[in-house]
Amino acid sequence: MTRQEALKRLKVLYVEDEKSLAEMMERAISRHFSAFRLAADGEEGSEIFQSFHPDLVITDITMPRMDGLEMGQRIHELSPETPLIILSAYSDKEKLLNAIDVGVSKYFIKPFDPEELLEYLGTLATRIATRQMIALRPDYLYDRYHRRLSRKGMPISLTAREQQFLEILLEEPGNFLESSAIKSLLWPNEKPTDDAVRVFINRLRNKTGRELIRNRAGEGYYIEPV
Repeated sequence: MTRQEALKRLKVLYVEDEKSLAEMMERAISRHFSAFRLAADGEEGSEIFQSFHPDLVITDITMPRMDGLEMGQRIHELSPETPLIILSAYSDKEKLLNAIDVGVSKYFIKPFDPEELLEYLGTLATRIATRQMIALRPDYLYDRYHRRLSRKGMPISLTAREQQFLEILLEEPGNFLESSAIKSLLWPNEKPTDDAVRVFINRLRNKTGRELIRNRAGEGYYIEPV
């Protein structure tokens, strides 16, 4: 995978209170990503993070309402694996001593070259893309970005509801999902019967092979973790 391809997979949140700088950065780098959102301070950044689910966050430190490090702490508690990149003034250097505890991956001192930032993001994007490929036993691979399941390199075609069911199981491999939970999650505005749920899962297992989605009587369905 090339750097450009890896970057195109990324959803990026950029938090900056200087409007002119935020707009300049948006013009300079946003086209390289699949999605790019701006926030004006840490408070707004925290709110957007929870609905946008970015792959990485780029933030200034000194901002009104909530600074970048406090926002970073909140994000780190919600999603420890999400990289945080700090863009700071030289005068903020002492504050960066506290950055290790909030999961900061790297910091750039203003003014900086956007191309230098993109170069680093390209390296980071490749690592993130690797994390999006989930190995499942036996011989299965799920690509979260493209929402594709394959077995021994061969793609398995899934409906939107089948993808949704698989991704729910993948949120916590090894945890059981009961029939009642499956009904409410997959058919929120309907009232499917137990037989309808069984037919749905049997059709999916006929596509994937019965080894992928397991079930235990009285507990529910699950995917065995690798």
